[in-house]
Amino acid sequence: MNPATEDVVIIGAGLTGLLLARELQKKGRRPLLLEKSRGPGGRMSTKRVEGAVFDQGAQFFTARTPRFAAEIEAWCEAGIAAPWPDGAPYRYVGRPAMNAVGKHLSAGLEIRREAKVLAAKRTGVHWEISVENQPALHARELVLTAPVPQSLALLASSEVVLPADLAKELRGIDYHPCLALMLTLAGPSALPTGGLAPEDGGPVRWIADNTRKGVSPGASAAVTVHLAPAFSEENYGRSETEVLALVAPVITPWLGAAVTGVALHRWRYSEPKARHREPSVWLSEIGLGMAGDGIGGPRVEGAATSAFALADRMVS
Repeated sequence: MNPATEDVVIIGAGLTGLLLARELQKKGRRPLLLEKSRGPGGRMSTKRVEGAVFDQGAQFFTARTPRFAAEIEAWCEAGIAAPWPDGAPYRYVGRPAMNAVGKHLSAGLEIRREAKVLAAKRTGVHWEISVENQPALHARELVLTAPVPQSLALLASSEVVLPADLAKELRGIDYHPCLALMLTLAGPSALPTGGLAPEDGGPVRWIADNTRKGVSPGASAAVTVHLAPAFSEENYGRSETEVLALVAPVITPWLGAAVTGVALHRWRYSEPKARHREPSVWLSEIGLGMAGDGIGGPRVEGAATSAFALADRMVS
């Protein structure tokens, strides 16, 4: 192997990319992660707004499989995860906030941040990867962990042709968007410690107080509101003040105090509407893999399951 050629390049340092890299590293592989943002963790993210702290993406994670349950147990032993404060069974959160998991998993991995991949072309027995404002990379193997539509767009623009049946199935994977409101309040909220997941078909899918959750210190509340898929899609382009005005009649009884600040995050690829028939994609003949919640299934565990499955295939 050419000394200038990377062993395996993983695009995306969200949970899938981080877990995949760690699993490969355990087997003696040398993964390099490319992350377009400034920090790892993807949708397990935390945001600070005017002194308040919000888990703005994934609010908690659960385990239904022994392998992910063992992973969560290791996180708890490391002090970067704990059961949800209200004692809800099988529900865990990051400590001190959700982004602690990504920071923990990134330790010891080679990650290039703010590395936006522009193209990934197969040339002979290697991949040639173009990165914005950085030198090109060469790798024996390439893994895409971004949302499926983004990964397909990158491959198409790079003139990479997938097997017809695989390409057809992957094109059928789309995602629900999610608008995430982050509200600071003048005083304590009226929300329960465990948060609320209304099932009335209204605009709110989830609402929780990060102060009661143990994420945001202080006497005032820091409330995350995840809005339902249909509402989010219909109002995706609206501003934070417009979105708040639309949902205020619904959420005001739960808030219990006046809103003093508002921020909005738009998750374009929040939750897959469908998943691939297998938990991972691996084309050994060209050294190309794909993984993520659109492949392995929704929720944090689906992203982890996909990472584990692809790691097993790559080192078998």
